[in-house]
Amino acid sequence: MTTQDLPRSIRRLASEDGARLARLVAAYDDAQTVLRCCEELVARLAPDGSEPDGSEPDGSEPDGSEPDGVDVEALWTFAVLAYGRLFATGRTGAPLTEDDVVTAAEGRGDPEQVRRTHRLLLHLRDRHADPAADPRETYTAGVALDPDGAVNAVAVTSVRAPRLDVAAVRRAGAIAYPLVAVLDQRIDPLQARILAAMRGASRADLEALDRVEVR
Repeated sequence: MTTQDLPRSIRRLASEDGARLARLVAAYDDAQTVLRCCEELVARLAPDGSEPDGSEPDGSEPDGSEPDGVDVEALWTFAVLAYGRLFATGRTGAPLTEDDVVTAAEGRGDPEQVRRTHRLLLHLRDRHADPAADPRETYTAGVALDPDGAVNAVAVTSVRAPRLDVAAVRRAGAIAYPLVAVLDQRIDPLQARILAAMRGASRADLEALDRVEVR
């Protein structure tokens, strides 16, 4: 693009197509975020390139060899929240559906396993997005009894969620990877349709649209 081709200004589209395009591009970025988070997690969880052990995406029992740092928790939370937004409904509907996931994964694994993994990732999204519950640990209050059965203390116990493992991360990345292409295939024709329609708009109509501040 030359200097003469640079836009003089950008005007906001209030149409359904405009809202849909913005939603799809946001989803595209979210899918890319999932992939980047998964790449970082694999580097932290399997720096030696070890093979996955086949556990489910909610993690495996700790074996004392996997890192449990805040960075791992943060990356995984960011990944599952971004993944969940790909399927969140809104004014223009969800960018993707469960059927899109299964179709995009054709030839990459058992469709039912793909479906189960997708649903589990959405379950994890809900758990990590819960404003009141700790996704890492479940706490229970109780009373401690002495050998005679009498109460002698108040106790609070906790059960830690299974640690995240590299197999879970790789499965999440494998599901997200083909979704980037699906979103790209929906963005391009919609963008072309909007461009064709707006090229027929009058200057007055274009000037009436809200200006978008670009920094």
